[in-house]
Amino acid sequence: RGHAGPKGQKGSVGAPGERCKSHYAAFSVGRKKPLHSNDYYQTLIFDTEFVNLYDHFNMFTGKFYCYVPGIYYFSLNVHTWNQKETYLHIVRNGAEVVILYAQVSDRSIMQSQSVMLELREQDEVWDKGERENAVFSDEYDTYITFSGHLVK
Repeated sequence: RGHAGPKGQKGSVGAPGERCKSHYAAFSVGRKKPLHSNDYYQTLIFDTEFVNLYDHFNMFTGKFYCYVPGIYYFSLNVHTWNQKETYLHIVRNGAEVVILYAQVSDRSIMQSQSVMLELREQDEVWDKGERENAVFSDEYDTYITFSGHLVK
């Protein structure tokens, strides 16, 4: 290969490219009914929809379905019941990821748990109530919330 030749003239401007496509995913749901589990585990079903962009959260199954892969932030907030244990998990594809736990107490408290998860398309995330525990709520206020959104 020989020496580089002289610099050529500047070329003409090309056609504009396509705009970057932005992908979004976000939901925030609540539950006004108290939760009393019996001898079985149960998926939390929510009755109030605050935000559900593109319906990625299914109100009938209580699950978030990932259509946009990436890093997600999830949070679960509950109000404990006096003299009852509160024991929930945030679950991904059937595997318990993090726990929200409150011991039996004379007073109720607000309790929360959050986690960031890397999700692939078709992953599922939901909340699971453990056996023999309770979460407080009533028909007037929303004491139980579950939210998630795509970070990157």
